[in-house]
Amino acid sequence: MATTTGFNEKDPRPGELGAAGPQQPAHARPDRARPSSRYLKLKRLPTLQEVLDRRTRPPLDLFCFYIFLQRESSEDALDFWLDVQQHENLCKAYFKDLKRSGRTVDEDWPEFASYARRNGSYMTPMLDLSGSTEHVAPARRSSELVADSLRGQSSPDLLHDPNNRHLAASPGSFGQSGPGQQQPGSQLSHGTAAGDKNSRGWAARKSRAPTVFARDRAIEKHALVESAERIYLRYLLPGAEREVYLPTTLRLSNFPVSSEGHTSPLIPDLFHAQKLYIFRALEQDAFPRFLRAKAFGNLTPMSSFVRLCLGLLVLWGAFVLAFSLLFLDWHPRRYRAWVILPFIIAFNLLLAAYYSLSPIFAIFFQSETTPFRLITVREAYVRKLLLLRALWIEALAVALTAIFTVIFCVVPGYRL
Repeated sequence: MATTTGFNEKDPRPGELGAAGPQQPAHARPDRARPSSRYLKLKRLPTLQEVLDRRTRPPLDLFCFYIFLQRESSEDALDFWLDVQQHENLCKAYFKDLKRSGRTVDEDWPEFASYARRNGSYMTPMLDLSGSTEHVAPARRSSELVADSLRGQSSPDLLHDPNNRHLAASPGSFGQSGPGQQQPGSQLSHGTAAGDKNSRGWAARKSRAPTVFARDRAIEKHALVESAERIYLRYLLPGAEREVYLPTTLRLSNFPVSSEGHTSPLIPDLFHAQKLYIFRALEQDAFPRFLRAKAFGNLTPMSSFVRLCLGLLVLWGAFVLAFSLLFLDWHPRRYRAWVILPFIIAFNLLLAAYYSLSPIFAIFFQSETTPFRLITVREAYVRKLLLLRALWIEALAVALTAIFTVIFCVVPGYRL
């Protein structure tokens, strides 16, 4: 009977656009069978690492973060991170399969064993390398390289190149338990895709979803090379259609090829420094904007713009009605007081557009993912924040309505 070994990495990328709008795929939804302890019970806003570890609930989960980047036409960056994460999980699965088979790295991949002893590797803690004392060296060098890259650029150019709108994605955690770690008896999944499409629609995401392989034998080195080559050709090759921006010091001008039947030992560590850089970049720019949009608001920019237009239209109607009743000298208490209705509606719409927050959505714990598509707010701390801001908006709307209503009621009428 064939056995399956390896890992199962869940991918948060959205599914296709169905009749009810963009739906969160089953593999990206919280598994009801899993214990609730998987999620953090926060009394604060989460960190980027907690979101990437899939330990937060909507609207601050990884799925909503992906949609946020997609709205900014930067989702290719997160696709890059997901594919790199899958590649690194594939490498981990290879080394674990190697250990289960009873063989050592020196026997199966002597080039990598020599490279790891000489230069170090973030895979070293998983390996049995006698005399390996420098396994932290690459991490230090990568961190220093990333720090130099960050210091050498101004903030506006940190994530966006003038000729490239792609945002650098962020890395996940290494060597930590949680989603993305190897699970015995599970299927092998890594980031493959059947070609790239120049479409930003939800349907195009299906062609770039991870391919799941059911296997009955251990992973071979050529699978690692193929995975790394796909990532390089898709995201890092100069001039690639989905090229992500990286500083000059971190760009890869060439892909390390095998020679004389020997697989390049650089494959497992090939994208490590790039992941460190893009984590820092994302943490400084995109993630704070994501928190402001989702933790302090529940509307998309398009929905806010629609409310702004409607609010101005209703406010214009309220003033027309108020001045009409005033110059027709209608009774203030019986008729002119009715202007309270259009004013309260207008100010609610305008304030909701200004704060990007709908009090009605906040009361029913709803938040927009894409225009007019809702998702339930499950993060308790975010619910509290949204309710407090909703109360502030309502109080401000009531105060403005009261002021304008009193003005138009106490002013003496004059029939023209």
